Amino acid sequence: MSNELKGRHAIVTGGSRGVGAAIARALAAHGARVTVMGRDQKTLKTAVAGLTGAHAVAVDITDPRSVKRAFVKAGAADILVNNAGGAESAPFERTGEALWQGMLALNLSGAFHCTQAVLPAMRAKGWGRIVNIVSTASHKGYPYVTAYCAAKHGLLGLTRALALETARDGVTVNAISPGFIETEMLASSVRTIVKTTGRSEADIRRQLQRSNPQGRFVTAEEVAAAVVWLCQPASGSVTGQSISVSGGEVMN
Repeated sequence: MSNELKGRHAIVTGGSRGVGAAIARALAAHGARVTVMGRDQKTLKTAVAGLTGAHAVAVDITDPRSVKRAFVKAGAADILVNNAGGAESAPFERTGEALWQGMLALNLSGAFHCTQAVLPAMRAKGWGRIVNIVSTASHKGYPYVTAYCAAKHGLLGLTRALALETARDGVTVNAISPGFIETEMLASSVRTIVKTTGRSEADIRRQLQRSNPQGRFVTAEEVAAAVVWLCQPASGSVTGQSISVSGGEVMN
């Protein structure tokens, strides 16, 4: 497609499937050398099989020691996409300590650890791009996912604060806020709702699509395109922003 990112090393967490895999493919198509990170080494190898020069590194982003080992193995990064995350649902009064802490660790602390691992080298080089995938749940609430929403709100706050700290260092820090995306994560959520409510899958999917003014689900490729744009040299003045890829569900 282009070589605008040629010579740049990009790390994508949660990059073995879904949105992360689409982001890795898009960055590679624009010339970046990509390291795909995730928990499962077998799935990672499959994800990088078709990407020229791509590497797979296993990591548990909720474990600071695992993050340190993985990022030393990967080497200094010019681009970091904090995509790894996940949602578990429960009514607030049945949200236990384990669920609460797990959502914070996966959706907020993991990005914190990964960003700390790459930032010194970016500052030393005077160039860097950090993109956090935060979801529309960073801007609004959704019922039965209070822990997830709290973590995503926190990640957006981290994005905005760090953007100010790095504004004079050649490093930009931005966020992408997707709506419901047609991925396995969405399919799993739909199955959970079906099991809990007894409603049909088709009915639930229609209801979720209605939250998007365009009446559809977002695609992983649309999210990836927004990430690539933020990583290009011409986007150097864009920092501290959250770009909503949600068909108008959230307007900033």
